[in-house]
Amino acid sequence: MTDAPPAAGDEGLLSALLRRIRRTADLSQRELADALAVARSTVARAELGQRDLPVGVLVRAAGLAGLRLGLLDATGSEVRGMDRNAVRDRAGRHFPAHLDTRYGDDQWWHADWYRSRPQPWYTFDRRRDWRDSQRKAAGTPPDHQPPRAGDAPADRARVRAEAARAAWRERWRKELAEHQLRVQERLRLGLPLWSDPVCTCPPACDDLLFADGPLSPRQQAVPHVEDCPCLCDIA
Repeated sequence: MTDAPPAAGDEGLLSALLRRIRRTADLSQRELADALAVARSTVARAELGQRDLPVGVLVRAAGLAGLRLGLLDATGSEVRGMDRNAVRDRAGRHFPAHLDTRYGDDQWWHADWYRSRPQPWYTFDRRRDWRDSQRKAAGTPPDHQPPRAGDAPADRARVRAEAARAAWRERWRKELAEHQLRVQERLRLGLPLWSDPVCTCPPACDDLLFADGPLSPRQQAVPHVEDCPCLCDIA
C-alpha cells in the first residue's frame, strides 16, 4: 500500500514535490540547484521545509523532469489559466481578471464630455453590483471574451444597421402579404376593392367593439363575426 500524496495544505508539500521532481529527473540536490542557477542550500532548505521557492523556480524545476505545475479544483480536475489571447485595452493591457469585459459600444455613455474620447473596442464595468446583476441574468463567463473580426465599433454599427434594414424589409413583406390576402378575400366575397364600401355588418359586429368577454385572436385583429358579409374597417 503506497502513501497518498500530500494534500495542498500539508506543510511538507513543497518538500515532497521537490523530491518527486528530483527522482523523476534523476538529479541530486546539487545537480538540481546547478540546473536552476540557485544556491545549493536553497534546494536543501526547501526540501527540509525551512524556506519556500519562487513559483518561477518551481516551474523550471518541474520542466527538468518533464512535468508542469497546474491548479486543481475540489474534484481534482485541472483548472486552466485565463486566456492570454483575450481582449485587451488600448494600451495592450489585460482587463481586471475579477471583472467581466464587454464591447465598448454596449451601454456606451453618451455624455457630452465623453463624446470627445475615442470609443474603445472593449471595456468593463468597475462596479461589482453591475457585474453581479449581469451574471445573475446571463451567468458567469468562464473567461474574458476573445477578440474577433468585426469587433470595431464602426463594424458593429454597420451590422446593426443592416439588421435593422433587414427587419424593416421583413415587416414590409409581411404587411404586403397580409394586404394581398385581404384583397383576395374581398374578391372572393365580391366586394369592391377601392370604392367606399357600404357597411352591411350585422349588429353582432358592433357588439364585438364593446365585448364583455374574451375575443378570439382573429376577432381582436378584425372585429367581425364569422359570417359577416361586409368585413369593413369598423374600428
